[in-house]
Amino acid sequence: MVSGAKTHSFEEVANHNKIKDCWLIISGKVYDVTPFMDEHPGGGEVLLSATGKDGTNDFEDIGHSDEAREMMEKYYIGVTDSKTVPTKRTYIPPQETPNNANAKASESLVKMLRFLLPLFILGLALTLGLYTKKD
Repeated sequence: MVSGAKTHSFEEVANHNKIKDCWLIISGKVYDVTPFMDEHPGGGEVLLSATGKDGTNDFEDIGHSDEAREMMEKYYIGVTDSKTVPTKRTYIPPQETPNNANAKASESLVKMLRFLLPLFILGLALTLGLYTKKD
């Protein structure tokens, strides 16, 4: 246990399982990753899938970089009380917000625009370049 760290029960951490309130347990440490949900490269859903359990294996299986591990420190809020962690737990899926479908649609649109917009600008630049060379 980290000296002076706030101790959270497993159930307390497991109750933070929403897009706007997401806590994770990784290697016995508790992280409030709520501010990181929109920025996570794999999307917020990946983080939500690690709630309600010890997410250490999920985290390690991905092979996060040293930079990602350093970034975690700003989300650190304490440790989990190992006595409260069940040896076996039934998975409870994270609660989805009613607007989750809209959020997924807008997220897909943003990803598509990030790809298409530069292509459009490049095409426009090439077209303008061809027309200005003729004059």
